[in-house]
Amino acid sequence: MGFAFSLFNSWQAETVKGDIPMTKQKVLLVGHGMVGQRFLEALADRGGLDHYDVTILCAESRPAYDRVGLTRYFTERDADALSLVPDGFMAQPGLTLKLSTRVREIDRDARVVITEAGERLDYDKLVLATGSYPFVPPIDGNDRPNCFVYRTLDDLDEIIAAADQARIGTVVGGGLLGLEAAKALHDLGLETHVVEFAPRLMAVQVDDLGGGLLKDKIETLGVTVHTSTGTRAIVDGEQHRHRMDFGEDHHLETDIIVFSAGIRPEDSLARASGLELGERGGVVIDDYCLTSDPDIFAIGEVALWQGRIFGLVAPGYQMAETAAARLCADSEPSFQGADMSTKLKLMGVDVASVGDAHGQTPGARSAVFFDQSTGVYKKVVVSECGKKLLGAVLVGDANDYGNLLQLCLNQIDLPGEAAALIAPAAGDAPMLGADALPDSAQICSCNNVSKGALCAAIDDGATTVGDLKACTKASATCGGCAALVKQVLDSELAKRGVEVNNHVCEHFPYSRQEIYHLVRVGEIKTFDELLEKHGSGDGCDICKPLVASVLASCWNDYVLSKPHAGLQDTNDYFLGNMQRDGTYSIVPRVPGGEITPDKLIVLGEVAKKYDLYTKITGGQRVDLFGARVEQLPEIWKILVDAGFETGHAYGKSLRTVKSCVGSTWCRYGVKDSVGTAIQVEERYKGLRSPHKIKMAVSGCTRECAEAQSKDVGVIATDKGWNLYVCGNGGMRPRHADLLASDLSDEQLIRTIDRFLMFYIRTADRLQRTSVWLENLEGGLDYLKQVVLEDSLGIGDELEAQMLQVIDTYQCEWKTTVEDPEAVKRFKHFVNDDVADDNLHYVRERGQRRPAYEHERIDLVQQEG
Repeated sequence: MGFAFSLFNSWQAETVKGDIPMTKQKVLLVGHGMVGQRFLEALADRGGLDHYDVTILCAESRPAYDRVGLTRYFTERDADALSLVPDGFMAQPGLTLKLSTRVREIDRDARVVITEAGERLDYDKLVLATGSYPFVPPIDGNDRPNCFVYRTLDDLDEIIAAADQARIGTVVGGGLLGLEAAKALHDLGLETHVVEFAPRLMAVQVDDLGGGLLKDKIETLGVTVHTSTGTRAIVDGEQHRHRMDFGEDHHLETDIIVFSAGIRPEDSLARASGLELGERGGVVIDDYCLTSDPDIFAIGEVALWQGRIFGLVAPGYQMAETAAARLCADSEPSFQGADMSTKLKLMGVDVASVGDAHGQTPGARSAVFFDQSTGVYKKVVVSECGKKLLGAVLVGDANDYGNLLQLCLNQIDLPGEAAALIAPAAGDAPMLGADALPDSAQICSCNNVSKGALCAAIDDGATTVGDLKACTKASATCGGCAALVKQVLDSELAKRGVEVNNHVCEHFPYSRQEIYHLVRVGEIKTFDELLEKHGSGDGCDICKPLVASVLASCWNDYVLSKPHAGLQDTNDYFLGNMQRDGTYSIVPRVPGGEITPDKLIVLGEVAKKYDLYTKITGGQRVDLFGARVEQLPEIWKILVDAGFETGHAYGKSLRTVKSCVGSTWCRYGVKDSVGTAIQVEERYKGLRSPHKIKMAVSGCTRECAEAQSKDVGVIATDKGWNLYVCGNGGMRPRHADLLASDLSDEQLIRTIDRFLMFYIRTADRLQRTSVWLENLEGGLDYLKQVVLEDSLGIGDELEAQMLQVIDTYQCEWKTTVEDPEAVKRFKHFVNDDVADDNLHYVRERGQRRPAYEHERIDLVQQEG
């Protein structure tokens, strides 16, 4: 945003409403959660850091992280993966972050904030983003040991530690957060109970029938639900740590109790400083998020707007944008409330609520579809005239959510009878296209991005979803609107005469899927042959590695043979991951994480001989870092002679199959997870695919191998194997979906064969299985039909194609070290055998690592 500075007066105590300071003023942000971070980003985007020095006072020891995704922490145990602060963001001039800094007092008269440590910080403007705190019901015994709340990463660490010594865990509260907490306890391997005072789960979002079905589905997953149940006291148990007394001789014994019975605004600072509060708490704000003090803003769950506290992140983000805009002298946007519609997946169960889900609008009428056998409940609420959608409830199948939400938000006349929107014949229910939406339609609720804003960005040159995400933040938070964003993009580009295609590049007028079929059906074995028959030009760095991957997926030839070597990217060309200093990693395969002492000794001897940095990874193998390119063949010769094979850490292929110790050693294990993991890894090693693939096998439902966060996850039960697919960690983690249950060993392998080959056949370039499934028409149900029911009649074909890959496997490093011509390519200089003399290292924790730039300069000066 540009600023007409000639119009602004210098900042005074009596600043004219709407002005921006000419000299830098001080802003204090109290609270650094999701909403606080969004405020900082919005202020920076508007150029506000040119005019304000912002100090952030964060009570926690970590900067802002994703509270919505807290349950991921139980499987990944990686706090950094939840961080919401982009690299380098806090290094911007004008930002100062103080962690573990609690505020004790606000002196409004002096415009000073006093921390618990006694530090006094003055401000010109103060922003309260203190959020909320968990409500703990006033029950006798609620402060006993092993009674927790579910709010911060520190809370989760305490729960994880306690779970190691527990067998039963209980959550008090059956709302959204309560069910998230229940999932966490269930994932920790505890017998899990949910105790809810109301007569149904998620009482705010769903009605009685929907809540009842949700209860049934969650209990089917192994969680016991107690509704209409209030806890009178918590006392010592006989068999377990606690006994929860419900009255009339009704009780429950448990080892852990997690309170997740709602939230309350954290308004104690505001209350003590005399700001206006609501009758039941919350700091009163106007449409610009200003409190009763014109120098103090309140945003997020601490703020009360027109008598309402908003407990979702999207309204908090809108408040953050509003406050930042106000500080930058922009009267727009003002906060005008927020839609509280939600779409969730709770313990694998789809749940959605739109608008007036309970039909409280006068004259409202409902249409209901309820199929208990399939576990699907849908209700739509329409106006008295029958032409407008007022609300909806969906349990078990939320595929209609996007369509219903747009009908409701934009008050579009219904395209037919209300019942047709949810009837099972349904596939023919009229769906809204992007063209039917007005410019005011909210496409991304998390970031309050309208269709009009997307169209404006397209007018300014955005031509991809990535462009739109970068300039508008649409689909950048939860990603739930990604399909609709793409729909708007394609529609608007077509209107502007821009051809919309999915061609991989200018050399091939085909998608990746089409190139795969051309190669497979035409039995094309080289890039040159494909280019001659179906392409043009010489190729590029997009199509060459793509075709190389497709050729490897189909025919599994040696990737460094003469026709293929020139297609590979740097990592595949040198069969190792290039590191930041130009050296490479050595990653042998360790199937299932099982390794003999002799092989461990070999790895140690190699690392010691070549002074390689050694790291045991999350995938249960040993990575050796710092090998120069000319050292790679001689190191791999030693490893191959010792029986190691390449781990394909450099390729878009199977990386690892993680395992727990299973029934071999663990007293909880019900099947041999190690043996199965080794079998699976040996079968699919070397399988080239559109993106990397990670797998895991857990020997029981305690899930120590974290299989439900993998592309392919296998979990043992007393009835067989459960197969989960399309999960992943990374920048946008996704919980895997259950594809099949109670599989025999033979059925498990056959199902994985079909799933992987169907993914390889149909996925886009560099598309993870998780994104592939989200974009697969028909979603998980369609995938089940293809893989389990063989609806396309290609099951035998997929299995045969997989068998061909398995039968033609070769260790690429073994082939390389046995071929003198192939070894010749491993040189730092094409015309000289000398090594790279520009490498500099420092010793740290007994190992060497690449020097950072400032260290490298010092080392060069010392050497010079």
